[in-house]
Amino acid sequence: MGEAAGQLVLLDRDGVINRDSAAYIKSPDEWHAIPGSLEAIARLHRAGFRVVVVSNQSGVGRDLFSARTLEEINARMQREVEAAGGALAGVYCCPHRPDEGCDCRKPAPGLLRRIERDFGESLRDAPFVGDSLTDIDAALAVGARPILVRTGYGLRTSEALGDREPEVHADLASAVAALLEERHGG
Repeated sequence: MGEAAGQLVLLDRDGVINRDSAAYIKSPDEWHAIPGSLEAIARLHRAGFRVVVVSNQSGVGRDLFSARTLEEINARMQREVEAAGGALAGVYCCPHRPDEGCDCRKPAPGLLRRIERDFGESLRDAPFVGDSLTDIDAALAVGARPILVRTGYGLRTSEALGDREPEVHADLASAVAALLEERHGG
């Protein structure tokens, strides 16, 4: 891996940063951070990483909440990250339903390619922390480094990995601790 200063780190949202819900996170009031996740993002930020959230949000396409409400949910997340001393370099969401055939819904690489264009750099070897096979497969599609957390759907995902071999951590805080230890020479 090259120089890590300013390196991008990609995070899924639901199940990684905040508690997920089978009924979707449909309002800012339903968004609740997983313990330790905001502090983990702050640690990444202080270490010079640029943190980008990449999330499928088909609740918009399913008319469960509006694009405006999604913006409000993400604004709450950004405020809470900032209150913990962190910052997000970007938030990228696919609002489409799975049956719409878009190129931005993970595991398709569309959102990740957009991030590469927007930041002017490849995501090859960039850590991508997620809790689902779609996160792992999206990371692999662009040569990023898949990291699975056991929060959200991560436990179930870890049982269905097949020949995929991502790094696996208990939660975002432990994944970040490992990234920072690696950066500082173990």
